[in-house]
Amino acid sequence: MKLYSYFRSSAAFRVRIALNLKGLSYDTQAVHLLKQGGEQHSAEYVAINPSELVPTLLDQQYVLTQSLSILEYLEEAYPKTALLPQNLQQRAQIRAFAQHIACEIHPLNNLRVLQCLEQTLAVSNTEKTAWYQHWIKLGFHSLEQQLQQSNGQYCFGEQASFADCCLIPQVYNAKRFQIDLTEYPKIQSIYTHCMQLAAFHQAAPEQQADWE
Repeated sequence: MKLYSYFRSSAAFRVRIALNLKGLSYDTQAVHLLKQGGEQHSAEYVAINPSELVPTLLDQQYVLTQSLSILEYLEEAYPKTALLPQNLQQRAQIRAFAQHIACEIHPLNNLRVLQCLEQTLAVSNTEKTAWYQHWIKLGFHSLEQQLQQSNGQYCFGEQASFADCCLIPQVYNAKRFQIDLTEYPKIQSIYTHCMQLAAFHQAAPEQQADWE
């Protein structure tokens, strides 16, 4: 199994967490999103993933893209250490939480969006940061309200799920952009707990071979 990854990519971070939680071994192929205009735009990588995004997971002959789709694949192909509960309603709730992050928060703050703001629309660095923080705070406000119903150490109970795979990288990014998280105590508590666990810690950007 090979994971095309960039150390700072939150989408790749999600997949690294899931692979670690399931105890799956994999080789990492670094794709630097900034060097040489972005290695994701190279002909070699575009031949593998035409969307020019990371992550891409190769499992035998299968080429898999999009982090949540990869998580779904891993859950079905490698069910040991389940990241979704058996209860149908709970599964839907966890998927909705994960998609809120992956579809509503993250796309507005993705690298190519920030590059467009700065390079094409001539937005200042201060304005770009304000944009980033606005969408994080708006999303976290909703997530915090949802998490108030959870009594466990994870997003939903006492077992890590897709929700945690998505939340932890998003919190990591929020901290990198110096967002005050005091308004989100439940989010902070889950982040602190998860980052003490090997599966999450080892998936963190600074633990990757391409960290810089």
